[in-house]
Amino acid sequence: MQVTSSALTDVGILRRENQDSYVCSDSLGLYIVADGMGGHAAGEVASGAAVSAIQSRIQEELDGREPDASSAEEMERWRRVFEEGVHLANESVGRLSRENSLYAGMGTTVSGVLVRGERACIAHVGDSRVYLLRDGEMKALTSDHSWVNEQIKRNIITPEEAKTHRLRNVITRAVGTGARVEVDTLDLELRDNDCFLLCSDGLTSMIDESKIEETLTSADEDLGAICRRLVDMANAAGGKDNITVVILRVLG
Repeated sequence: MQVTSSALTDVGILRRENQDSYVCSDSLGLYIVADGMGGHAAGEVASGAAVSAIQSRIQEELDGREPDASSAEEMERWRRVFEEGVHLANESVGRLSRENSLYAGMGTTVSGVLVRGERACIAHVGDSRVYLLRDGEMKALTSDHSWVNEQIKRNIITPEEAKTHRLRNVITRAVGTGARVEVDTLDLELRDNDCFLLCSDGLTSMIDESKIEETLTSADEDLGAICRRLVDMANAAGGKDNITVVILRVLG
C-alpha cells in the first residue's frame, strides 16, 4: 500500500502560542498529533519533545530498512516499538519538567498512526483523536481520556452537556505527567482508499463530527486543501484553541 498525506497547524483565533506539534512522514510511515499543556512555552516544549522521541525510536528501529510488515507477527513487533516510543516520550517530557521549574507539570496528548505495508497501528494518550473514513463512513479509532468522556460512559452526562461542561478540558491521561503512562493501541488491516484524520481538540471542539465527515467525503481537493478547509472551519467557528490536522490516504 502507498500513502499520501498532508498536515497543517494553526494557532487559532484566541491563543497567542501554538502548543501543538505533529509528524507527517510518508518515508517513515509515521503520523502524530500532540497537543501540549503547560504555562508559558511549556506546552510547546512538551509536545515537541514527545513527537521527537517517538520519531527517533521509529527511525532507530528502521535503520535503513524498508518500512514494511508482511505479517501480523511483524506488525505486533512494530506495535510494541510504537508503544515503546510513547513511553520514551513520557520519560523525555517528565525529565524536562523536573529539570526546569518553568516546565513543571507540563504534559501532552499523543495520537498517532504507524503504517507498515498493508497494516497500521494506532497509539493514543489524551484527547487528540484519530478517525478512519472507510467506504464513505467516518468512525473514531480513539476514545478521549478526559473527565467528561468518563462521565458520558457512565451515563452521568450526555455528549451535548459535555460540549459546554466547565470541566470539558480536563484530561485524565497525558504523556509526561507521571512516572508511567498507559497507552491505548490498535492494530488494523488497511484497505484501498482508507483515509485517516488525526487532529487536536482545537478541531473537534469547534466542529461537529458530522461536518468533519462531510468535508472529508465531499471534498475533491488534494489533501492539503482539505486540511486548510478544516482549519478555516474551526477558526470560523471561534478558533478557541490551537488546531492541528494530519490527513493520510491509502492508495492500493
